[in-house]
Amino acid sequence: MFFILTGPLFFFACAGQKKIIFHPEFNPLPEQAETLVPGEIIESRNGPADAALPEWLGNFLNGGIRRVEAQGVYWDKYIFIGKNSGTNLNALRQWAERFTVAQDLPRLVGARIENRLLAAADLYPDDEYGEFFEAMIKSASDAEYPEALKEDNFWIKWRISGEPAADLTGEGETENTVERDIYEFFVLISIDKIALQNRIQALMANIQTAVSPTRDQAASINRIRQNFFEVF
Repeated sequence: MFFILTGPLFFFACAGQKKIIFHPEFNPLPEQAETLVPGEIIESRNGPADAALPEWLGNFLNGGIRRVEAQGVYWDKYIFIGKNSGTNLNALRQWAERFTVAQDLPRLVGARIENRLLAAADLYPDDEYGEFFEAMIKSASDAEYPEALKEDNFWIKWRISGEPAADLTGEGETENTVERDIYEFFVLISIDKIALQNRIQALMANIQTAVSPTRDQAASINRIRQNFFEVF
């Protein structure tokens, strides 16, 4: 599936403590290295399991977006990667071919901005930023990014094991596990770093909300505007 983030937010609080944000469907922030390998590679667009993967994809699977952006060729770019998975190779190939910067990138940008705002929040985001939070994400998700380029796409066939097998005996859970094979497609998009920063700054400057932020919310908004790209 796409790594667009639409799941619910949950928060917990103890007396005298700040609320802690927990969003299980959010991707890690770009600077957080994480292995994104769900199973064993048994095939790819390049051939058998031992065929080499593109450098950008290897870095993404073993370190996330930040590691891709650290490649010399992308030093002045922001990278976004769309993902989709399933069992129908032809349908997924059509998805990758039809993936466009104009239609699909804005959602990825909006999701990354959402992650950034959440990471900087001490409170539940509506408390931290007021209506600015939702308005900024919607604005980014509706914006155009003409400088972006769709650079590459690639697919991997994974063998995923360890899922509990269905119990057909009626005697309770079984210790057996089943394997399943899935295809996963990746689409690589790059955009000039300065161009995207200018676009996001313009979006922030033009946000208007029906309810004015409180003094504390205005301070949070000003703070994030000033240091937004430090860890974006």
